Amino acid sequence: MPKITYIDTAGTERPVEAQSGSTVMEAAIRNGVPGIDAECGGACACATCHVYVDEAWVEKVGEPGPMEEDMLDFASDVRPNSRLSCQIKVTDELDGLIVRTPEHQG
Repeated sequence: MPKITYIDTAGTERPVEAQSGSTVMEAAIRNGVPGIDAECGGACACATCHVYVDEAWVEKVGEPGPMEEDMLDFASDVRPNSRLSCQIKVTDELDGLIVRTPEHQG
């Protein structure tokens, strides 16, 4: 199982094992990671699962699609490495992925 590390604004790291085929948001919710609210349940209809993808992983994770870009407009403190975690599919290639949660969600 791929491992994802979530880091909050205080620097606390929370490594979790994620099921391939799930999303980074689903892995956070299943493992009680704080800072991922996921109010829409992963439908890309809000911005409450906003994360910052670690610079070393940006290329592997890929760019947001048009719908995700529209939803990121509702997130606070959007950066070039911002993504909605509900739109990042977990694959074996993402083993070791590091994401940071923002201070506030959408």
